Amino acid sequence: MAGMMTQQPPRHIVIGVAAFFLVACFVLFTPRSSATTNTNTKTASFPASFSTSSSNSRLLLQPYRSRGSPADIVERVGNETLGFEKIFVVGLPERSDKRDAIALTSKLTGFGVEWVDGVKGETVPDKALPFGADRKKLWETNLGSWRGHMNAIRRIVEEDLGSALIMEDDMDWDVRLKPQLQKIAQGARALLSPASSKPNSPYGDDWDLMWLGHCGEVFPETLDENKEKPADDPGVQYMSRKFVIENDVTVPPRDRVTGLVDFQSHPEFTRWVHITGAPICTFAYALSQQGARKVLLDLSVDHLTGPFDNALAGLCRRAVSTWGIKDATKAGDRGLDAKCISVTPPVFFHHKARGYVNGDSDIQTVQDGQIREKGKTENIVWSARNNIKNIIMGAPMESQYE
Repeated sequence: MAGMMTQQPPRHIVIGVAAFFLVACFVLFTPRSSATTNTNTKTASFPASFSTSSSNSRLLLQPYRSRGSPADIVERVGNETLGFEKIFVVGLPERSDKRDAIALTSKLTGFGVEWVDGVKGETVPDKALPFGADRKKLWETNLGSWRGHMNAIRRIVEEDLGSALIMEDDMDWDVRLKPQLQKIAQGARALLSPASSKPNSPYGDDWDLMWLGHCGEVFPETLDENKEKPADDPGVQYMSRKFVIENDVTVPPRDRVTGLVDFQSHPEFTRWVHITGAPICTFAYALSQQGARKVLLDLSVDHLTGPFDNALAGLCRRAVSTWGIKDATKAGDRGLDAKCISVTPPVFFHHKARGYVNGDSDIQTVQDGQIREKGKTENIVWSARNNIKNIIMGAPMESQYE
């Protein structure tokens, strides 16, 4: 039987072909942006290529706190932690299927993660509930989700991390995530960092929270509490800031992209980095050290008003809606002056895996018995999850929209 076996190519050749193909994809399919006349809107060109060469390896693995030139700092988005100090994934230990998928997908696309065990709500005693938390209204599953996220956020504070990305265990992203994050980092700095500053972080040093994965959100100036304010109101001018990424090939076609923004009224293949309005879902978000402290206070130590994603969005919403109001009697609850940034459409979204549909969520109950023949992820063009085999085999990437 051994003589009848087909000889397989050496493993290092297969991996080398896959790596070469990925670098070529980054070069050929990096989106670009064009100028605009809106004073609250900023754009800039995408880099011509994204390098993962060995000559850059020492730079890319440096802790981002070290100062360097602006170009060096931006390149750290391409390191093992995507320009943050750590990446945490929150998930129940028994969901080994999700851990296998995240471990494989993250390493194939060039970064590593650390796990924070998810929590089951029934294990959280009443004595540990924050002021204002209603166990019956929250449901045990939402309570467990909140506690799992808070444990990850507490690690940022305890370990004195400059920043960390936190994601849920069913996440998916585009194979071209690192070039996407280079542009998002540029947008974050353009929105909140002074032009003359020399940031320690690729994303700037003046943000608390960056919402990179969500179900959808509206721009803050369209919220009920803001839409009647005059255009020259300082708060409206602040919340209307946007960094526009145009002709972005990692954005789905206009009739396929999902969210709460009216995408039909904007040019196709547009992505925005903008001040946060009121996102739904906490698929993936980053916190600075200062931001983690604010969230730990507002969603645990001081009080809790509802499910984790709603409470986190509420912190950002209160902050943006009172921005620029100097009179304390009029400002009311200022949301700890949290500085929150979002990306729309998001670059992380939850993956609905091939197999039993009831495995999709650990919070919501899904009908038993149904089987999904092919995995899918909204808003992601070259799904990393769906292209795992192609990356390993060095095959062309498959789009979800062709």
